[in-house]
Amino acid sequence: MILRLSIKLLFLAVLLSSCGGRQTRSLQDEGDTVAFRYATQLTVVRHQGYTVATLKNPWKPDKTLHQYILVPADGEVPEGEGTVVRTPLKHSVIFTTVHCAMLMSLGKEDCISGVADLKYIKIPWIQEQVKAGRIMDVGEGMSPVVEKIIDQRPDALFLSPFENSGGYGRLEEIGIPIIECAEYMETSPLARAEWLRFYGMLFGCEAEADSLFAVVDSSYNALKNLVRSQETGDRKQPNVIVDKVTGSVWYVPGGNSTLGQMIHDAGGLYPWASDEHSGSVSLPFEAVLEKAGEADIWLFRYSSDHDISYQELLSEHHGYNQFKAFRDKQVYGCDVERSLFYEESPFRPDWLLNDFIRIFHPEQEGLGPLRYYKPLRE
Repeated sequence: MILRLSIKLLFLAVLLSSCGGRQTRSLQDEGDTVAFRYATQLTVVRHQGYTVATLKNPWKPDKTLHQYILVPADGEVPEGEGTVVRTPLKHSVIFTTVHCAMLMSLGKEDCISGVADLKYIKIPWIQEQVKAGRIMDVGEGMSPVVEKIIDQRPDALFLSPFENSGGYGRLEEIGIPIIECAEYMETSPLARAEWLRFYGMLFGCEAEADSLFAVVDSSYNALKNLVRSQETGDRKQPNVIVDKVTGSVWYVPGGNSTLGQMIHDAGGLYPWASDEHSGSVSLPFEAVLEKAGEADIWLFRYSSDHDISYQELLSEHHGYNQFKAFRDKQVYGCDVERSLFYEESPFRPDWLLNDFIRIFHPEQEGLGPLRYYKPLRE
């Protein structure tokens, strides 16, 4: 009798240790899917006690780029595949200027403990904090000083993934969650901006992020509808060319890029609208001239300490004067050194759309002043 009771107790102990007695749970099959209005590269499902965020691989649509399991700081970690991220994040190393600005817009600048590529971050507050020693400069983004990152003991690293990058080297070996910021591969400006909501989940400011995106969404659509309401058979849709030669090639935004979509939303025509790339396409100068030489408006970004002139632009490439927009003095430049174009426009596309509409349709009323682009000096 005693032997039989002992066997039963042993069986019960084994059963409990293999099931309910564990400190972790398995990922649940069902949950509440968060509704995203525009974002297509991100899926978020809420479960009891944790949230699963899945990022699609933008270069291999049938593959997953990364899966995250968001668990409150004092929560139980479920079993399953994915990178566990304890939320809310409090001390993170940010590798891009745009995500530094994004966190500041959410009131979470104090969560930035380190930055990479400081020379490309044009945000005065970040520069001041680094000088004061409150934010660590961890070096170049492509080859950061891993020891400095480890010393910071951050709870996450924020990096932008690239196709065929080969991974993140030693950063993948130090046990710190890597948040892959792939929103730039979305195919519409509002889809990219909607990732604000995901970042809000990570930093414990979901309500604030949802509210900010609602403002962006409303403002952007109001501007787009303003253009549509004025469209008539007599109103011209200008052809628009973007950027300029870099090195030996011209990087043209793909037809499915956020910039290509924004030109359409502003009432412009884009020569590469039928192209299916969401990133940039590298083309020789001759190919761009052949396809877009008669474009009405030319927009490009540059880096300088002064406003560029037509003569200065021509000195960069003798063939620029073959473009109709150059001859007609319809060229607009955005100095990324002296503006916050890269910092602001990804998550505030409504501000950039306002610029485009003002340039494409100067007769349009009810718009704000130009924020990023200026006419070239003659």
